[in-house]
Amino acid sequence: MVNPISWRLATVNGIRDETSSVRSLTLGLPGWPGHRPGQHIDLRLTAEDGYSVERSYSIASEPERDGEIDITVERIPDGEVSPFLDEVVVVGDRLEVRGPIGGYFVWEAALGGPLFLVAGGSGIVPLMAMIRHRHRAGATVPTRLLFSSRYAEEIIYRAELDAFAAAGDGFEVIHTLTRSRPPGWTGYDRRIDDRMLAEVLEPLGVTARTYICGPTALVEVAANALVRLGLPPDRVRTERFGPTGT
Repeated sequence: MVNPISWRLATVNGIRDETSSVRSLTLGLPGWPGHRPGQHIDLRLTAEDGYSVERSYSIASEPERDGEIDITVERIPDGEVSPFLDEVVVVGDRLEVRGPIGGYFVWEAALGGPLFLVAGGSGIVPLMAMIRHRHRAGATVPTRLLFSSRYAEEIIYRAELDAFAAAGDGFEVIHTLTRSRPPGWTGYDRRIDDRMLAEVLEPLGVTARTYICGPTALVEVAANALVRLGLPPDRVRTERFGPTGT
C-alpha cells in the first residue's frame, strides 16, 4: 500500500482551461490508493540548483476514477508555483506529489444529507470533488451550491455545474457575482451575506451538512451567519482556500 506522505511521480495526462486564469491538470498516478472527496495533495517543484517549493492543491475529481486525479490551479501572477503549472507544464511532464491528505473536510454519499455547499472563487475545487462523487455514486440527497464569483466569465466549471443542475436529481446551483453582471443575469449580485444564506439554505433546513471553502473573509461570514441561523456548529465544516477575492 502506498504511503500517502511519500513523494511519487505523477504524469500530466491532460490539461483543460476552465477560465482565462484557471486550468485543470489530469495527473496519472498508477497505484493511486484512492481519496475521499475534499482531500488534497501536496505538489513539489525542484529547480536544477536544488531549490524546491511545495504547494497544496485540493483534488477536484471524484474517487470513482481509477489511477488518475484532477487538480485545478488558479494562476497567481507573482506566485512561485501556479504560473509554472498554468503556463509551462505540458502533457507528458512529470510532477512530484504526495497524498491524499486530510480527513476533516470530506463528504461521501454514505454520510447522507441534505448537503449545503458554499464556495468563493477557487474554493469550489474540493466541493467539486463532492459534487462529482455525488453524481457518480448515484446519490440523490438534496444538495444546494451557493457559488460566489467576481464576474460571469470567472465561474469555474460553469458548464459542468449547469449540466449537473439540469439532471433533475436534487442538485441545484445558485450563483452570485460581486463585481459586474452580464445582461439578463438572474442570480444574486452581491457578496454573500446573512440574508442570501438564509434564502438559499431554507429549502434544506438547519440539519444540512455544510461545507464552506473560499477566502478567509467569505468563510468567516458564512460560517458565523449559518450558526446564527440555527445550524449546529458541528454540521458546519470550513476550509480557507487561496487568495482569490470574491
